[in-house]
Amino acid sequence: MSDRYDVIVIGGGAAGLSGALTLARARRRVLVVDGGQPRNAPADGVHNYLGRENTPPGELLRIGREEARGYGAEIVEGEVVRAYRDGDDLRVGLADGTGFGARRLLVTTGVVDALPDIPGLAEGWGHWVIHCPYCHGWEVRDRPVGIIATSPLAAHAALLWTQWTGDLVLFTNGHEVPDVPAAVKIVEGPVAKVEAQGVHLPDGQFVAREALVVQTTLAARAGFLDELGLGTTVLEMQGLPVATYVAADAMGRTDVPGVWVAGNLADPMGQVIGAAAGGMKAGAALNMDLLLS
Repeated sequence: MSDRYDVIVIGGGAAGLSGALTLARARRRVLVVDGGQPRNAPADGVHNYLGRENTPPGELLRIGREEARGYGAEIVEGEVVRAYRDGDDLRVGLADGTGFGARRLLVTTGVVDALPDIPGLAEGWGHWVIHCPYCHGWEVRDRPVGIIATSPLAAHAALLWTQWTGDLVLFTNGHEVPDVPAAVKIVEGPVAKVEAQGVHLPDGQFVAREALVVQTTLAARAGFLDELGLGTTVLEMQGLPVATYVAADAMGRTDVPGVWVAGNLADPMGQVIGAAAGGMKAGAALNMDLLLS
């Protein structure tokens, strides 16, 4: 391994590996540092990814690593805890004390889902607790589905999910949720706990459901970029905060010279195939930027 690369890719998911593949095929010296915490790890398969439908997330990453390494990219496992400038170079420091330098950085560390504090939700996350109908709707089509409100935006989810099932119950969970479709049954009040078979209410009532939908808040994994002066931006929907992300142009270039972003870190609502496309675009832009420097 070297101490200096053309590009260090921080994050080895679909965006990072796609960027690394693009750069390695452009004959760049590339290092991928992966913390091993992919957001979609609990899911059974990746969906809406043409040519890879239903591929388990871990298998997709294994294939991506193999392809990137086949063109010379190097991959190490570790958590980047610091990114900083050292003269003309950008450097990253890992939790184990090791460090590497590069001319450019591509950051693809993604986001973390913040779940509401309801017993049972975390245990079911990615299995029978889901969030995106385009990711999971087909798998629970025509089955009894519950939606647990985390904000008034639950009305949007309720409307969307009517495309996949006619058996929907919205649990308001203490939130005001206006304009719920008439076909959706509403259960007022808080949720006590959940399990794979349904929802427990504080009064002892149990509402059977085979899947539960919850809208999470998405937090950018970007704290290690503070030293470079690269902060996050709040994404709002209907005036409500739903995510934080790192702002960049269409090719992934940030306001900090030499630093690009891709994947959910730049587009928190994007799916896996979009993350891979974003990584490819950023990789191509980085190659041209290096040629012009």
